[in-house]
Amino acid sequence: MTALRSRIARLIAASGPMSVADYMAMCLFDPEAGYYTTREPFGRSGDFITAPEVSQMFGELTALWLTMRWRDAGSPANSIIAEIGPGRGTLMQDMARIFRQLDAAMCETSRFALIEISERLRQVQKEVLASSGLDFQWFGEIDQLPEGPLFIVGNELFDAVPVRQFVKTDAGWRER
Repeated sequence: MTALRSRIARLIAASGPMSVADYMAMCLFDPEAGYYTTREPFGRSGDFITAPEVSQMFGELTALWLTMRWRDAGSPANSIIAEIGPGRGTLMQDMARIFRQLDAAMCETSRFALIEISERLRQVQKEVLASSGLDFQWFGEIDQLPEGPLFIVGNELFDAVPVRQFVKTDAGWRER
């Protein structure tokens, strides 16, 4: 039995059933044994490849689209340009390059943020984005972002987010 499995079993024995969301969170993000916190699942040598890892064109076109949405919104100052679940930072790296080419005002008046809970991945992202020419802030949760107009991107996000699952019983809805 793995250490994580033992820990989960002890939690269930002590507190009763665990929600699907709590179980997923432990399996994916546990600091000592989580899938995203203890290994490199991305890229050709990992378990999967995402669009930004295949071609920089994905990030470039996403940046073009996001820049146009920012302009359509009136080029608001103090905007937050954020990516949630940025993996290795490849998508934001490609977008940052295009942001600098397309709109200097956007780069000067916006704040750039990454929402990442894995400290290991934050370090990878910091290395990847160090030469981007933009200043980034990291947050563990979306509700920690500062106030302001928000433009957010998330690629391959939903397969890496603990989900809350509900079932309808005779007594009403309950979390599984």
